[in-house]
Amino acid sequence: MTDTASAPNPPQDPAQDPIQDQNRDQASAPLADFPAGRARGSAEGGLHVYRGLPYALPPTGDRRWRAPVKAPTWDGIRDATAFGPACPQPFRRKGSVYECDIPLKDEDCLNLNIWAPKDARDLPVFVWIHGGNLLRGAGSEALTDGAALARRGQVVVSINYRLNVLGYLAHPDLSAEDPDGVSGNYGLLDQIAALEWVRDNIAAVGGNPDNVTVAGESAGALSVYYLMCAPAAQGLFARAVAQSGHICSAQHLRDNRHGMGTGEDSGRALLEKLRASSIDELRQWDAQELALAAGAAGFAAQGVVDGHHLPDQPLVMFRDGRSADVPLMTGFNAREIPTLEFLMPPVPADAASYEAQICASYGDLAEDFLTLYPSDNLRRSCEDAAGHALFGWTVLAAAKAQVANGRAAQVYYFDHGYPEADDRDLHAFHACELAYLFDTMRQSPPAWPKAPDTEEEATLTRIFGDYWTGFARDGVPRAEGAPDWPDYAQGEAILHITDQPRIRRDLFPGMYDLIDADFARRRATGTQPWNWLVGTATPLG
Repeated sequence: MTDTASAPNPPQDPAQDPIQDQNRDQASAPLADFPAGRARGSAEGGLHVYRGLPYALPPTGDRRWRAPVKAPTWDGIRDATAFGPACPQPFRRKGSVYECDIPLKDEDCLNLNIWAPKDARDLPVFVWIHGGNLLRGAGSEALTDGAALARRGQVVVSINYRLNVLGYLAHPDLSAEDPDGVSGNYGLLDQIAALEWVRDNIAAVGGNPDNVTVAGESAGALSVYYLMCAPAAQGLFARAVAQSGHICSAQHLRDNRHGMGTGEDSGRALLEKLRASSIDELRQWDAQELALAAGAAGFAAQGVVDGHHLPDQPLVMFRDGRSADVPLMTGFNAREIPTLEFLMPPVPADAASYEAQICASYGDLAEDFLTLYPSDNLRRSCEDAAGHALFGWTVLAAAKAQVANGRAAQVYYFDHGYPEADDRDLHAFHACELAYLFDTMRQSPPAWPKAPDTEEEATLTRIFGDYWTGFARDGVPRAEGAPDWPDYAQGEAILHITDQPRIRRDLFPGMYDLIDADFARRRATGTQPWNWLVGTATPLG
């Protein structure tokens, strides 16, 4: 009988040896010679992945609330195998479908991530800007992991940028120290700096710097609209994708327009609430504590019309043809509001109260409003009215402006449901299309309704990715087994995505005209925010 205790160890399969695996991974780890410096990334399923690459110096100390400064070339070989920090930020609401772990947050957050096919040569580049109300979020979130999109034949980039009070505080003292005499758009300037880094470096991993698509959802889509209006961003991207974004009326830096106060006044008010005597004092605060305190004080992050980085209201610039002359893909979802209830006014107690409020606020438009949003289901009507006014109107306003100025526009309406989402009354909720675009349903946040693992779901995911990839490649969104997606100029064509996509030209008749007429009337008064407040929250007069 053999003494197993003293028998020699059997020869080990090298494929099962963790030390061999580690050595092999190190040997196969990709090394990129970026103009910014050399970096070692990870080889992952046919991709070369680089994480946490800095595109600007840390915006810390005296650089807090200043324009980003290009990072110098680094020495040696940079380890690019781990995500960099996200911007310090308020916490998401517990139980939210968007709640996810962002383990690393630091003010030194100006970094980006790259997923590139290992043999990439002159491929289109898809730059993703995360959402989160300009208050929170990260380019490292698993829901928007770029691997699956990159495997379709493109280089995918995700970025971090300054958020909340760190990214969007305007104040007269900040304006006084700025060379251009402005303040407040630091997050936007970060995004421009990231695009400049992509222009200068992406060829090192096979991306084509002349074929960049900038894309985002929610606040990321709002950022795309800002970028289309920012003079410094022109020429940095060839196409744009804005998913469920809203072009809201923005504060002007020093002029009180539309009853919104000024950006600088909002900054003064925040310092008073925080009991800070000066900007210099506030620069000494811990960044995470500052983000939490500003959030508790009601700071609302948004771009500021400063006459320089944002020359005018984005809506005006789109309609005047002063936005970027690039094709735009844009769309919204069927049920934007159920997971964003803070955007909806309180539901009236009964139908009579609802109708009375609408009649008082909308006047001669009230009948049309009540036809579209009747009183027989008050919650649903309030949700739909808010979703259409914020997201639907924005999409159509942007598309119509594109067409009027001879520019391409692709419009979609995402209306796909699946059992868990529908059972929770979250059919086609805000951002749910991201799991299809990035093929990350199994990586979605814990409370996210999960779609079943079926052939139908896989097909829709493939079609979704094909459309977006085609648009990024050459501006023509096509998908095998799905209809060609015509330009909105062709009879106001909209891609209606249910279980299968189809082309529609009759979605929500009268919706845009009603909302646009209401907003136009408010803009004409000059004393009211002209969107955002909708339905029963609409100002009187």
